[in-house]
Amino acid sequence: MRRPKRNLPSIRPAHLNRRAAVNGFDFTLHVRWLCEAIVADLPEFRHIDMERIAIRYCQTRKAVSHGLQASLTPLRFAGGARHEKRSGRTWTVQKILDPRGREMLYLLSFYLPRFLDLCPREKLVTVIHELWHIGTDFDGDLRRLPGRCYLHSHSEHEFDAAMDVLAQRWLARHPPAAESDLVRLGFRQLRRRYGAVYGLKIPAPKLLPVDSAAA
Repeated sequence: MRRPKRNLPSIRPAHLNRRAAVNGFDFTLHVRWLCEAIVADLPEFRHIDMERIAIRYCQTRKAVSHGLQASLTPLRFAGGARHEKRSGRTWTVQKILDPRGREMLYLLSFYLPRFLDLCPREKLVTVIHELWHIGTDFDGDLRRLPGRCYLHSHSEHEFDAAMDVLAQRWLARHPPAAESDLVRLGFRQLRRRYGAVYGLKIPAPKLLPVDSAAA
């Protein structure tokens, strides 16, 4: 007898339903505007639909300059699959839903204040780096290069140089977003100017087991 299909828990943060009712600098909103400007201007990113990407900020535990500044989390498996078998079990990624109940395909995370304390050029390269990892099929999977080092190719140095070239191409268009406070100002400067820096804090999605009958 087939067991009924379970309703797996999804993430629907209250933060996604309304803006924070505080005065200050809405970091995640401004990052979204910056990403939308880059996606609209560079043909390498025309496959990206920013409405299917959740953006959050994470508080760093230590105020140090080294460490992770941003990351991209795919919300599906290779080839856009919703399920994957590992060690004899079937798994799925916990969904992130927007206020309309639409499933997000990627989670873009920024680590504060570390990201904001980068110089303007490094901020742009970091954002472009993470956007580049979004799969060209825009199916919830990462962009995969040939070979074992499918994320950054055989040379991470060459990969970083290629991202810098994309940033230079974008800057050559003199986009207004490149002069935004997000790009120009550091964390302390933004706090002095706006009084606070805030944004969406979304829990990291979990890998959830799925009954074989439901998969």
